[in-house]
Amino acid sequence: MPRNGSDDALRRSSTAVTAVEGLLAYAQTQRRWGRGAIRSADRAIAMSRALVAEAPEHTPLLARALRTAARLHLRRGRPGDALPLAEEAAGLARQSGGAQLTLCLYCLAEVYRSLHRYADAVALMSEADDHPPPE
Repeated sequence: MPRNGSDDALRRSSTAVTAVEGLLAYAQTQRRWGRGAIRSADRAIAMSRALVAEAPEHTPLLARALRTAARLHLRRGRPGDALPLAEEAAGLARQSGGAQLTLCLYCLAEVYRSLHRYADAVALMSEADDHPPPE
């Protein structure tokens, strides 16, 4: 008999969260030039956006998916494609702060360095260094 309790919505989203986690893990294990990595990261971003639309507490997962996609584009030598992803990830991470924000700021700084925007990169690294380390 199906359960229709108050935690059913959470269960459905937890399945989607697990799927996003799996897509991100797969994307990070692919070779440098594998096309599947970017596709997996893009799918994880799309699924994360849907999760955030249902429940805003999934925003850190979306930020992580965006950061992963930005890093994949950097590995492929495409900092121009990584920039909007890293900027959005940092913007989302600013809402929650913590270690997620530090990681996103370092990622964005790495993108800026790749684009030869060294002053912006230094400013972000300085901001990231000002945040306390995770406990």
